[in-house]
Amino acid sequence: MFTKFKSQVPRESRVRRAVAWTAAAIFSLGLSGQALAAPCENPDALTLAIIPTEESVAELQLYKPVTDRLAKMTGKKIQFFMPTSYASVVEGMLSGFVHVGVLGPYTYVIANAKDPNIEVFATYAKRPGYLQEEGPGYRGVLVTKKGTKFTTIESLKGSVLGLTDPGSTSGNLLPRVVFSKTIGMDLDKYFGKVVYTGSHELSTVAVYQGRVDAAFVATHRFDNVVDKGEVKLDDFNVLWKSDPIPQDPFVYRNTLCADIKKNIEDTFLGLKDQPGAKKFLDNVKSNTFVRMTSGDYDIIRALKKAKDERKKKKTSG
Repeated sequence: MFTKFKSQVPRESRVRRAVAWTAAAIFSLGLSGQALAAPCENPDALTLAIIPTEESVAELQLYKPVTDRLAKMTGKKIQFFMPTSYASVVEGMLSGFVHVGVLGPYTYVIANAKDPNIEVFATYAKRPGYLQEEGPGYRGVLVTKKGTKFTTIESLKGSVLGLTDPGSTSGNLLPRVVFSKTIGMDLDKYFGKVVYTGSHELSTVAVYQGRVDAAFVATHRFDNVVDKGEVKLDDFNVLWKSDPIPQDPFVYRNTLCADIKKNIEDTFLGLKDQPGAKKFLDNVKSNTFVRMTSGDYDIIRALKKAKDERKKKKTSG
């Protein structure tokens, strides 16, 4: 037979000790949870990446007011990185080398699906232009050169089509998903040849020079070429326009510390009040930046889903 042990410690003391042990255990677990949580990123320098739209030297000069303000707001050294493709910006952000970047809407959706920590925070609201409408959106347009036989969509069958970049929204995704419904078949079947030019500006010039018969370009990028005097609006036919698309997203790594992210946001959202930044805003044909969220790009996600489903159906068929 076992004899029940009776504690010699008064009941009140035992209760106090149990409470103390419980509190200590909770505190210990709390510390463990904090230790397991990943700390926010607080780098000594921030890398800003953007695809060049003009000569590199000019681009660097235009962005200087932005990088200067970013350095002042964040207290960080700013490194300017100019890769050759959206894919390079994404890879830089995925690796943690790039902290702030500018992507195309389609590329952003792909990148955000790979890593939700790549998060949009702003874009610019465009001024009205030759084809561009006012606001934080733009359209994809199909253009041909005036004076050629390509004056209708039907006349383009068997012609040479210029697209911009595989990661482009208006220069690749929209034509393949939306415009293909207009012609009732894939672009590669309707056109005699489909080529990638590398940019909207190059596509516009390629149409003007007769190196391609038609091209899909973004309205604001088309306007840039007109503004530089390389072409005139009257040189082109506009045969098709898409619905509005949200402008290029400015993104950061969401793993950055909260104060750094806020200062990055304030850098761009408050840029309109900085006299030194007027030249930069003039270059992108904008008066201000506006706040954007990931949900603003759901229209692009829907397009991507439709494209993926069509591709899957085509492969299985």
